[in-house]
Amino acid sequence: MNKKRNGWQVMYGLIGLIKPLLLPMTVAIIMGTAGHLCATFITVLGGYGILSVLGLFSGMAMKYITIVLISLAVFRGILRYSEQACNHYIAFRLLARIRHMVFQKLRILAPAKLDGREKGNLIAIITTDIELLEVFYAHTISPICIAVLTSGFMVWFIGKRHIFLGLVAFLGYFLVGILIPMFNGKLGAKLGQRYREKFGELNSTVLDNLRGIREINQYAQIEQRKNKMNQKTEDLKAAQSQLKRLESWQRVMTDISIIGTGVFMIIVAAILEQQGKIDFSESLLTVIAIMSSFGPVAALSSLSNNLHQTLASGNRVLNLLEEEAVTKEVDDGNEFVAGDIQCNNLTFYYNKGKSTQILSGLNVHLKHGTIIGIHGKSGCGKSTFLKLLMRFFETTEGEICYRDTNINKINTKSLRAHIAYVEQETFLFHDTIENNLKIAKEDATMEEVISAAKKASIHDFIEALPQGYKTIVSELGSSVSGGEKQRIGIARAFLKDSDYIFLDEPTSNLDSLNEAVILKTLKKEQQSKTIVLVSHRRSTMNITDTTIHMEETV
Repeated sequence: MNKKRNGWQVMYGLIGLIKPLLLPMTVAIIMGTAGHLCATFITVLGGYGILSVLGLFSGMAMKYITIVLISLAVFRGILRYSEQACNHYIAFRLLARIRHMVFQKLRILAPAKLDGREKGNLIAIITTDIELLEVFYAHTISPICIAVLTSGFMVWFIGKRHIFLGLVAFLGYFLVGILIPMFNGKLGAKLGQRYREKFGELNSTVLDNLRGIREINQYAQIEQRKNKMNQKTEDLKAAQSQLKRLESWQRVMTDISIIGTGVFMIIVAAILEQQGKIDFSESLLTVIAIMSSFGPVAALSSLSNNLHQTLASGNRVLNLLEEEAVTKEVDDGNEFVAGDIQCNNLTFYYNKGKSTQILSGLNVHLKHGTIIGIHGKSGCGKSTFLKLLMRFFETTEGEICYRDTNINKINTKSLRAHIAYVEQETFLFHDTIENNLKIAKEDATMEEVISAAKKASIHDFIEALPQGYKTIVSELGSSVSGGEKQRIGIARAFLKDSDYIFLDEPTSNLDSLNEAVILKTLKKEQQSKTIVLVSHRRSTMNITDTTIHMEETV
C-alpha cells in the first residue's frame, strides 16, 4: 500500500493520534501564544518608553513601563519553558504510542505482507521516520496554532489604530505564514517523499551488504557492491540538495516578504499621518508592533523547510498503519480443539492473478497422533502448506479443518497457541540462550528448559559455553552455527509442548548423530501430538507414519 496524500491530509491523519493528549496540547498552545505576545509587547512597550521620554506619550509613567517590561521578560521565559516542556512531553508520549501501534500492525501483517517487503525501508519507517514525527508534534502543531492566535491578536491590536493598518498586517502575516509555505509545499512534498524513499533504498543496500559480507568476499564483489552503495548515496545526496535549495529559496522569500511588509506599513502609516487620521506616536508604534510580531509566522514559514521530510515520513507511517493484512486474525471464533486435520481441494497462489499457482486441488488427511512426512520438489508448496495450516495465509480455494471446524472459524490466538512451528531459518534474539528458548514458554522452569534442550540435542553444546544458558547470543545470531540455530528452534518446539508440531526442514543443517537423537525424540512425542515434517532427507522420512508426496497431489 502506497497511498499518496497531500500535506493537509497527512497532518490531519497525524493530528488524529493526538486526541488522548488534547489537554496538554491546549495548555502548550495557550502558554506559547501568551509567551510570544509577551515578547512582542516587550518591544512595543519599549516604543512607549521612547515616546514617554520624548514627551509624546503620557498614558503610563516610565517607572511603571519599566516594571511591566521586567514582568513581561520574566513571564516570557517561564511561558517559553513550560510550552516546550508540554510539547516534548506530548511528542515522546505520542512517539511511544506510534511505535506500539507500528509493532502491533507488523505483528498482524506478518508474515504474508512482510515476506516481500524491503527490510531497509521497514527499518527506516520504524526508526528515522517515527523519530522525525517528533518535529511535527513538538515543533509544528503548537507553532501553527500559536501563529494563528498571535497574528489574529496583532491584526486586532494594529487595526485599532486604523483598519488599513490592520489590513496591511493581515496581508503580511498571510503572505509569510500561508502563501509562501503553501507554494513551496507543493514543490517540497514530492522532494520530501523522494528523499525518504532514497533514504530507505540506501538502508536496504547497506543492510544487504552487512548480511551478505561473507558472500561479497567469497565472490570478490567488493567493488560492485561498493559502487552500488555509492550510487545510492549519490541519489540520496541529490535529493537532499534539491531540498536544501528549496529551503534556501524559501528563507529568501520570507525575509523579503517581512521587509516588504514593514516598508509598506511605514508608507501606509505615513500617508494616514499626513491625512491626520493617526498621530506620530500611533504611526511609530504600529511599525514597531508589526516588525516585532513576525516571529511566530516566520517560524511557521521556516519550519516548513523540514516539514516536507516530516510529512513524507508521516505519510509512510500512516500507510503502514492503514495497511490491510492479507490474512485477518479471527478474534471471536471458536476455541481450538485438537483432532485430525482435513484439507479439501486446497488451492493457493500469491498475489491473485499475478503469480504462479503454488497449490492446486490438494486433498490430504492428517491423522492426530501420527507423524506425517511432506515430501516433494523444491517450489512445490511444502513450506506454504505449513503456513496455511498456521493460517499465516488464507486459502484461495478449498478449506482446512481441524476436527471438522474450518480454520477460518477458529480463534487465531487459540489456534497458534496449540501449534509449535519451526521454520527453516531460526531467528535468535540478542539475549541469553535461556531467554531465547523461553519465548516458547515464558514461565518455564529451568528443568523444563534443560529437558527441551536435551530432546533437541543442544544441551551439551550450551553447557560447554563459558556462561552456559546465560550466554548472550550476538546480534543476528552470528555466533551460533546454522545447525545450532536449528536445534534451538526445535528445543523451543519441545518446550512449548503443544498438540501439533510443524517442522520445515528441521534437520537440513544437522549431522546424522544429532538428527538421530531428534528423530528419536519426535517418535516418542507422537503419541500425544500430530507432527508434520517437511524434509528432503530420506533419513528424516523414515520415522513418518504417512508420507505425502506433494508433486503427486498437486
